[in-house]
Amino acid sequence: MYPTALTQLARANPFSAPLFSLQRAEELQQTPAAGPATRRLAAAATAEGDSCEFGSQKYLLLCGFGGIVSCGLTHTAVVPLDLVKCRLQVCEPYKSIGNGFRLTVREDGARGLAKGWAPTFIGYSMQGLCKFGFYEVFKIFYSDLMGEENTYLWRTSLYLAASASAEFFADIALAPMEACKVRIQTKPGYANTLRECAPKMYAEEGVWAFYKGVVPLWMRQIPYTMMKFACFERTVELLYKYAVPKPRSECSKSEQLVVTFTAGYIAGVFCAIVSHPADSVVSVLNKESGSTASQVLKKLGPRGVWKGLVARIIMIGTLTALQWFIYDSVKVYFRLPRPPPPEMPESLKKKLGLTE
Repeated sequence: MYPTALTQLARANPFSAPLFSLQRAEELQQTPAAGPATRRLAAAATAEGDSCEFGSQKYLLLCGFGGIVSCGLTHTAVVPLDLVKCRLQVCEPYKSIGNGFRLTVREDGARGLAKGWAPTFIGYSMQGLCKFGFYEVFKIFYSDLMGEENTYLWRTSLYLAASASAEFFADIALAPMEACKVRIQTKPGYANTLRECAPKMYAEEGVWAFYKGVVPLWMRQIPYTMMKFACFERTVELLYKYAVPKPRSECSKSEQLVVTFTAGYIAGVFCAIVSHPADSVVSVLNKESGSTASQVLKKLGPRGVWKGLVARIIMIGTLTALQWFIYDSVKVYFRLPRPPPPEMPESLKKKLGLTE
C-alpha cells in the first residue's frame, strides 16, 4: 500500500494553486460516477505488477540508478556541443555554433570535439544519482512533515522544495568534475585528459580549485532543476489535454514515451533560459585561476552572460528530453510503482463542506 500523502502527490499539476484544486474537486463532484475507479498510470508506465513498494529502499536505489543512466549518458553524448558552447562563452575567436565547430576541428581535429568526456560522464552520473534519488527522498520527507491535507493543497511547493534540496547536494557531487571539464575544454594546452588535469589543478590551487565554482553551480542548477520538474509535469498534462487525441490511460507505452520526450524538450528550453547567466559565470570561473563569481559577473556584463544561449538551448533541450525519456524507461523496465493521480483527502472535503 502506498503512503497516502505521497499517493496524492503523484503527477500533480505543479502549477496548481489550492483554489484551483478546490474548484476542480467541486467540478468532479458534479460528474456522475463512471463505474469503479481504475488506476491511471504516469507517462511510460506499464500495467504489470510493481516490483517493490513505493518509497522503499529498493525503489529509491533504482530511482538513483535511473538518474545515473539518464544524466551520465546524455551529458556525455552532447560533449561536442557542450565544448563549443563553453568556448563561445569564454573564447574570443568563437562567434557562432558553426564557427565554433570549424575552429575546434581545425585546431584539434575531430577527436578534439570529445575533450572532457571523462569528467563529464563521471560528474553528471554522480549528479544524476543525487538529483533523482534525493528528489524522491526529500519528497517523502517533506510530505511526512506537511501531513496529508497540506501535501495535497501545497503540492507545487513540495515539488519545488524537494527538487531544490536534491540539487543542492547534486551540485556538490558535480563540482570537482565540472571544474576539470571546463578547464580541459576552454584552456588550450592545459591538459587533454582527466588524469592530467586533476593533479595539475590540485598542485596549483589545492582542493579549492574543485569547489570554487559550487556557488555559481547552485545558482545555475537549482533554478534549472526546479523548472525541469515543474515545467515537465505541467507540459505533460497540457499535452494530454490538448494535443493527444485520447486519454493517457488508453495510450500505448510507446505513445506515452513520445509525450515524455516532447514534454522534456519543452521543459529543457525553459531550463536553459533561466540558468544560462549562471552557466556563463561557471564557465569563465573554472577557466581562470584566482577569479571570483562577482568579478566574472562584472567582467561579462549584462550582454556577456547571454553569449552561447542558442547552443545551450539546443543542448539542454535535447538533454532534458532524453533524460526524462531514459528515466521513465528505467522505471518501466524495473516495474517501479506509479501512484495514481492526487485526490483530495476525505478529511479536507468534510472541512470544506464538499461531502456530507
